[in-house]
Amino acid sequence: MKGLVLSGGAGTRLRPITHTSAKQLVPVANKPVLFYGLEALRAAGIDEVGIVVGDTRAEIEAAVGDGARFGLRVTYLPQEAPLGLAHAVLIAEEYLGDQPFVMYLGDNLLKEGVTRFVRRFEESRPDALILLQSVADPGSYGVAELDGEGRVARLVEKPKDPRSDLALVGVYLFTPAVFASVKAIKPSARNELEITDAIQHMIDRGLRVEPHRVTGWWKDTGKLEDVLEANRLILGTLTADVRGRLVDTTLDGPVVVGEGSTLSRCTVRGPVVIGAGCRLTDAYIGPYTSISDRVVVDQAEVEHSIVLEDSRISRLGARMTDSLIGRGVTITRSEAKPVAYRFMVGDASQIGIL
Repeated sequence: MKGLVLSGGAGTRLRPITHTSAKQLVPVANKPVLFYGLEALRAAGIDEVGIVVGDTRAEIEAAVGDGARFGLRVTYLPQEAPLGLAHAVLIAEEYLGDQPFVMYLGDNLLKEGVTRFVRRFEESRPDALILLQSVADPGSYGVAELDGEGRVARLVEKPKDPRSDLALVGVYLFTPAVFASVKAIKPSARNELEITDAIQHMIDRGLRVEPHRVTGWWKDTGKLEDVLEANRLILGTLTADVRGRLVDTTLDGPVVVGEGSTLSRCTVRGPVVIGAGCRLTDAYIGPYTSISDRVVVDQAEVEHSIVLEDSRISRLGARMTDSLIGRGVTITRSEAKPVAYRFMVGDASQIGIL
């Protein structure tokens, strides 16, 4: 069995972060989201993975390389435009050949990984196995309707009036039978080949599509609140590991401090992960915060946030919370007169002022 990982989306809901970085490389607990998926596939016994890439191909390739660090052999499959999940399957047909495969959306996180689903697929041998989870806003997802016997009756992509709360999780298992259905469907109103339409076509052909409900948490990290929630969930499994230097600093709860980092006169309430080469002085770091490498925090309070590499947070007048700070960002309180706000802000940014 091979893996097919989709990493070609533009990530418009995470701009401006994704103006300069692939959405699949946004870190959760200081590790790119994409890496969790690759590790999950390897844990399931899959060692050949095709990664569908688009405009951010160079970044994805630089981060993943040939896949050896994950125990994988990686092949990159260029997609000229984000034309839908089923289109990604179509362009991967030659690579996948006549083998069954797991399709994994590169910006998704599953607490339980995919090993159990791969084993079930191998044992049950359906034509497709789809993962489902009840959600509060099914209209934002592909939705599955089940019949009285628990079989998949109908699939609808982002329905205006959902008849079910069962969303399709971003992991699918297929036999090569899916290729005929992908070739038979037409683009949707948004000009994409929808995977929901392809699976519905398989059902209409009389093929066996088996549903499986996900009991652990699942996160599609396409939006800020979902990235922060995924960060919170991953940090909830953290084990303390302090490799940096602590000076008059108090740690409470599980905290990870990377090599070469120095924390002076700080209070850190875990779960918190702090990367390598950071410098924190007279700071409070609250729960569910991830601080990447070479970040400086000075006379500031940060909580339930993600701060990426080489940024500086200094002398804030209030606690920063529920935030995602990009790479090389400086946020500081100026002492200049007259008192005024001064910003240099990229496209699609969001700023809240007290």
